Amino acid sequence: MKTPSFAQILANRRIAIMLPLGFASGLPLALTAGTLQAWLTVVGLDLKTIGIFTLVGLPYTLKFLWAPLMDRLVPPWLGRRRGWMVVMQISVALGLAAMAVTGPGQRPEILGILAFMVAFLAASLDIVFDAYRTDALLRPERGFGVAVWVNGYRCALLLASAGALLLADRIGWQMTYLLLAALMLAGVVTILISPEPSEPGTPPASLAEAVGGPLKEFFTRPGVIGLLALIVFYKIGDAVAASLQTAFLIGGMGFSVSEVGYVKGLGIGATLIGALAGGVAMAKLGMVRSLLLFGLLQAVSNLGFMWLAWMGKSYAALTASILIENVTGGMGTVAFVALIMSLCDHRYTATQFALLSSLEALGRVFSGRPSAELVEMVGWAQFFFWSFLISLPAIWLVWALRTQLDREADRDAQAKVGPADL
Repeated sequence: MKTPSFAQILANRRIAIMLPLGFASGLPLALTAGTLQAWLTVVGLDLKTIGIFTLVGLPYTLKFLWAPLMDRLVPPWLGRRRGWMVVMQISVALGLAAMAVTGPGQRPEILGILAFMVAFLAASLDIVFDAYRTDALLRPERGFGVAVWVNGYRCALLLASAGALLLADRIGWQMTYLLLAALMLAGVVTILISPEPSEPGTPPASLAEAVGGPLKEFFTRPGVIGLLALIVFYKIGDAVAASLQTAFLIGGMGFSVSEVGYVKGLGIGATLIGALAGGVAMAKLGMVRSLLLFGLLQAVSNLGFMWLAWMGKSYAALTASILIENVTGGMGTVAFVALIMSLCDHRYTATQFALLSSLEALGRVFSGRPSAELVEMVGWAQFFFWSFLISLPAIWLVWALRTQLDREADRDAQAKVGPADL
């Protein structure tokens, strides 16, 4: 398949639709997490009650449990992926509106139940969004398509967090949630005009196949253990370095909260730039070379914090370290998501993507305590050097599995040969 030019990529309807869909994916997350906590704090709920509300995000970590249902069941409209997208996005919008109308009031537990339901629906929306993105984007389009998605997602997080706080200060919390619910509902139009995947895949014949088929299909592939190891370890160095980054900057280096917050705000923009740059580069380099290059860059970026630890309290070093880490992290994320997409069988995209992305999350979930112990043993500078070393096995795995990765990408491309939708 001929690699499309940059102009063709920008004009591609499959890629263009990724921006608003990514936005719809990111919007509910903050509204059921940090922004909701801010609302509860403002109305005077005690810290213990607010702490219980953190459990609202549980569906995002367990979404692989019901992903097989979304592979198996086909709504009677718009097909297997777009049909579910419409149902879930409307449901999320209505749930946010219900949260707005209810409010904490005298019965905050009712708001908690509604927030949990919204998180469940939003996690379900993410399941089918991931499946649609994997099924719709052709192989040469994936890098830039993921980059566009990440930009939409990050913009939504910014609006639903910082933007929502500013709005609430002027129009109140209920009107803010109603406004963002209306924005979520308006996004349904995007789904209605989005293209149907050229090869949507045949749904599993039964629920038993939907549950067992994805595992059986994946674990019968050659080299599957190496592929799983690559999924677990590709972002592990980033996860280790990030696990205590804020504690390092504030407690270890003595920067103020506002100083760190300002630079991290710049880092969000750097992530978007890195994602776009990575997407453009992937169209030229291909997946394997991109995984190698971006993996090496994100590993080296950890050394910037080692340099900062040596330099002492330097604003220039702080800014440089954060910006470099976010640019390279954005590039690595694009390549990593493209990798997961290439490993999915289109019959079971929703389930396999949810499972593989959950494996990657293990590093982020379990790296905090070991990282703290390592800092106590060796200090901050050597800790970040170790985070660099921890990143290297994944780069070796990419090289060792390069033939297998090319074969997986070719298998995926052959399953999706269809007319270009440019």
